[in-house]
Amino acid sequence: MAMSERQSLDLWRRAVSSYVRTSELDLSARQQAIFMTIALQNGPHTVRGLAAGLNLAKPAVTRAVDMLEKAGFVRRRRDENDMRSIFVERTTKGMDWLRNFSGLIVAAGAGEDISQIQTGNETEARPEPKAA
Repeated sequence: MAMSERQSLDLWRRAVSSYVRTSELDLSARQQAIFMTIALQNGPHTVRGLAAGLNLAKPAVTRAVDMLEKAGFVRRRRDENDMRSIFVERTTKGMDWLRNFSGLIVAAGAGEDISQIQTGNETEARPEPKAA
């Protein structure tokens, strides 16, 4: 069954609200979009390619990648075939965060009380789904 616009927005609101209450790291929408692109789309990824694919300015992508690298979500690696080029790759820590964040979305979609679900490096403690 397809969700209405309002249901979709409420699902997103609940997941993001839980995320900002429970996570130590507060990623901006731009940082999330860039990280999800790196994490979910086949690479290799470069700042230039990310900027073009997301229709963002290269300096904005560079700042976001800098923050994501500092958080340990991505790493930069030189292209061994062209030492001028730098690839941006996801890390295990970043993928762990993404799995936890996706769990918040799934839980919100299932109607679970997501106020107690932890993200980040904390252990996820999911409550039972609410009775319908």
